[in-house]
Amino acid sequence: MSEFEAYRGELIGYCYRMLGSVHEAEDVVQETMLRAWRARDRYDSTRASVRTWLYRIATNACLTALDGRARRALPSGLGAASDDPGADLLPALDIPWLQPYPDVRFETAARDDLRLALIAAMQLLPPRQRAVLVLREVLEFSAAEVARQLETSVAAVNSALQRARAALADVPGLDQVTEPDDPEVRAVIRRYAQAFENADVPALVRLVTTDAVMEMPPVPLWYRGSRDYGRFLDRVFAMRGTDWRMRPLTANGQPALAAYAAATDGGYRLHTLQVFTVTGGRIARNVVFADPGVLAAFELPEKFRGTAMSRDDPAGRYR
Repeated sequence: MSEFEAYRGELIGYCYRMLGSVHEAEDVVQETMLRAWRARDRYDSTRASVRTWLYRIATNACLTALDGRARRALPSGLGAASDDPGADLLPALDIPWLQPYPDVRFETAARDDLRLALIAAMQLLPPRQRAVLVLREVLEFSAAEVARQLETSVAAVNSALQRARAALADVPGLDQVTEPDDPEVRAVIRRYAQAFENADVPALVRLVTTDAVMEMPPVPLWYRGSRDYGRFLDRVFAMRGTDWRMRPLTANGQPALAAYAAATDGGYRLHTLQVFTVTGGRIARNVVFADPGVLAAFELPEKFRGTAMSRDDPAGRYR
């Protein structure tokens, strides 16, 4: 199976785009590797490269996994924003939530095509359209190669691609590309981390746009607007205290922070992962993940004893 391992990282990125779940993507890629190993004697190198062959197997595995399943979503894609900062924070565990992508674990090209807003929008596409879009637009397979992978015609591939492009053209916010290594973005996230560590809600509110969105899967609740953003953070600090530490990283090619709250037995315990969209020098969206399974995928320490980010990481590095 060693000859297939070089493709594992990019296959996980592909399957994540298809499935919206890192855990499911890893499972499907493992299944892909096993299928390829068992069928290696039947592989014909004159008809397709190993990479193309593996993508065909992975595509079929993804389509099988998606058959009859509900789409993965974020709270903002399921209902209206709440205006009650005191609403019950009850997780909806029956909803298949979209998961973030841990950049540090996988070598994946084209990270701007991993943005959470784009992955969420792609979940609205029929699975075969989704596959055509990723294979053609992201991975740059030819229409003929995709047709062979999906056992269809070039005309059908081109038609599916056109429909997928049209569907995504109507989705707002997909042009909000954030580059986590951009100095302005780093500065914004650094100021946000420092304000969060200081539990300085007015400073946090000044760093978000007037129509900023905060959502918190698996809680089916979200807020829009800097006023409600600040009111909810007031509640967070009232509930969990004002002693926090923030660790910078990236997810989905976007800037992110791991938030650690003070633990009763000393040190700081992992609380949430926050993934940001930064536009025009301000935060336009913050998707806050609290699911232990999601946090585990990022291989973050559950607890640590450390200084504030401003002292612990003076260069503002993303780890």
